[in-house]
Amino acid sequence: MKPVVVTGATGAVGRYVAHGLGSAGRLLVRDAGRAAALGLPGRVLVGDYREPEGLRRAFEGAGAVFAVTNNPLRPADDENIVAAARAAGVGHVVKVSWLGVADPGADDLVARWNREAEERLRASGLLWTVLRLRSPMSNALGWAAGVRAEGVVRALGGDAATAAVDPRDVAEVAVAAVRDPAAHAGRVYGLTGPVALSARQQTAELAAVLGRPLRFEELSEEQALAGWRRKLPEPVAQALLAAARRRADGAAASVLPTVAEVTGRAPGTFRGWAERCRGSFV
Repeated sequence: MKPVVVTGATGAVGRYVAHGLGSAGRLLVRDAGRAAALGLPGRVLVGDYREPEGLRRAFEGAGAVFAVTNNPLRPADDENIVAAARAAGVGHVVKVSWLGVADPGADDLVARWNREAEERLRASGLLWTVLRLRSPMSNALGWAAGVRAEGVVRALGGDAATAAVDPRDVAEVAVAAVRDPAAHAGRVYGLTGPVALSARQQTAELAAVLGRPLRFEELSEEQALAGWRRKLPEPVAQALLAAARRRADGAAASVLPTVAEVTGRAPGTFRGWAERCRGSFV
């Protein structure tokens, strides 16, 4: 098997892709120390999406690329990955996208960015597989500081159900795709967890895992937007608000069978994810 380049290899999904590939992984990271701290297998390369020539060198001789980008204000990152893959003769790109792309009511910055990235990949002449995620369970790690300090989870839309997906399941689908492009190229996979839970319900699950009570506090739109603005550019904060409004209308509640169809096993539960990540909350 030719090497597989794993971009975002220290991220929530990429780290599991790295472990799934083992020595076949070529891990593209910004911080080699973080990759070492996580104990990731494979060859570590330091690179940046904004350096096309460096990307091309990292991709030389690879058979596939697992592509994940995270900045909707930098669409050139996706352009550079596709161009470098083509220039380096990579045969297959497995791209992480978002299930909101399939929602005709989703027209915010993040939805448009993902749609355009998918379209660019399809038009590239490369073999491709697209993994459209529902919200990853790892988003709940954003609650960790409040849980540790106060025993509180604060979120907008506490009753909006979301079929959040375990990042480990996404990674398993990605590894299956890069190992067998004949079976998975040209496919768009929508990936969810086994059940839709609200933030209140996730809080209750987390409390059960921790063995102590947790309090849920509903944020207003104004409070949530203020928090996002402290960390993110205004267009991204507005996109998150738009997504939260769609979730409140039920847009994220559908459960899809894809994880089981590709991996042959049931997708992981939020309780299982919380047990695995318990140390982040104590």
